[in-house]
Amino acid sequence: MPEPRMWQLTAGSAALGLTLAAVAVTAAGPWDTGQRTAERARAAAPATGGAHHAPPPAPAAPRRPAPAPSAPGVLPALHAPAAAERPAGRPADLAATLVPLLADPGLGPLRTASVVDTATGTQLYGEGAGTPMTPASTVKIATVAAALSALGPDHRIPTAVTASADGRTVTLTGGGDPTLDPARLGRLAADTARALKARGHTSVRLAYDTSLYEGPELHPIGPNENLAPVTALMTSEGRLDKSDSGPAPRTADPAGDTATAFAGLLTAAGVEITGEPARATDAPAEATGTPAAAPKTSAPLARTHSAPLADLAERTLTHSDNDLAEALARQTALARKQPASFEGAGKAVRDELAELGLPLAGARFADGSGLDRRDRVSAALLTALLTRAADPARPALRPVLTGLPVGGFTGTLAGRFDTAPATAGAGLVRAKTGTLTGVNTLAGTVVTADGRLLAFAFLAGRTLSPYEAQPALDRLSAALAGQG
Repeated sequence: MPEPRMWQLTAGSAALGLTLAAVAVTAAGPWDTGQRTAERARAAAPATGGAHHAPPPAPAAPRRPAPAPSAPGVLPALHAPAAAERPAGRPADLAATLVPLLADPGLGPLRTASVVDTATGTQLYGEGAGTPMTPASTVKIATVAAALSALGPDHRIPTAVTASADGRTVTLTGGGDPTLDPARLGRLAADTARALKARGHTSVRLAYDTSLYEGPELHPIGPNENLAPVTALMTSEGRLDKSDSGPAPRTADPAGDTATAFAGLLTAAGVEITGEPARATDAPAEATGTPAAAPKTSAPLARTHSAPLADLAERTLTHSDNDLAEALARQTALARKQPASFEGAGKAVRDELAELGLPLAGARFADGSGLDRRDRVSAALLTALLTRAADPARPALRPVLTGLPVGGFTGTLAGRFDTAPATAGAGLVRAKTGTLTGVNTLAGTVVTADGRLLAFAFLAGRTLSPYEAQPALDRLSAALAGQG
């Protein structure tokens, strides 16, 4: 959920599971204090040592310890098997492995599955793969892929400050960045104060503009610790504690709180704020410069930007960040000229995925986060999305893979894959989790014993307990690691 927690992959993870990054992802990695860390091997070749000296003999070079030899790779590099090696259809051995695991009572009476070889696009196993199911948070894979496709990985979300034509009002305008934090808000205020003073203004009214988003701010689930009201202006995802991921108490008015904090920062920077901050659409004409609207004739004063979309996408998936997911869905809506609302975002995501040639029969995107039970996707759609993201011809989609939590190490999978036989997938399985009451899902990629990258999706409905369903899903994905 908001500003990233310091986390990084251990050396064990790099040796075991991140072979994926060396081939499928060449220069991306997980979120680490606002930066993306590379997931490539760091093997250092030993020095040759010694030197040749022409006669007459020169003093011998001082003895130095021999360089440590490089450790051999734990896993072979990922490769696309030759045509003769590639399994076709539904291999009997894979079916024999997965069918009993898929029958686990912990998965409830509704379960679907899809396994695809990403190098060939061949479905290796399918069980109801085209059946639309409630995906829970695995729908974030679709949300992130659509945003990256529509906007590109370098897109940044702005938050801007403008001044009215007469300079008496400044407007803080939200661009839909839920990761805006107090530090960046403080720098924005300092830049604004300098710009105002340079124009000879030290006393202004403050308005704030959230009009970029349309429709209701509250998610259909209502007030909830999993998601703040969805508004174009907020700080730290509206969290009222010091957390940066997971459920947390949320403010009922993220935009108003952000504007109030901004007013205090301007005051501290030497700019007097007259009156209380008001929504631009509610502020009187003399406050905004134009009646019943944000000032359209305005001068830019200052601006701040989010991290690149590639980083936001990774963070969304790693921490199952609901606020960011809803923001990215609305950014897709804006890119596709749709209303930035729940409905408009759902249409935009579907339209963008359709342009990628994905199987969308029965799909529905009622929200971007997966909290809405009306969402529907199929296992085949999820594996197709993951396969597109692994396509060397689509590097813009690569954060869909690099943002997936690593089994047993990071994000929402940090505490899983710790009990045999699921431990076989630790470090090798990278997957997005999905959990609602009675719904448990897992979709991602796994490196097989012979170095292939498989995409998988397992969706279970009417489950009785996540404590039974999640280990069953982990065993399914871990079983794929032993294929070869």
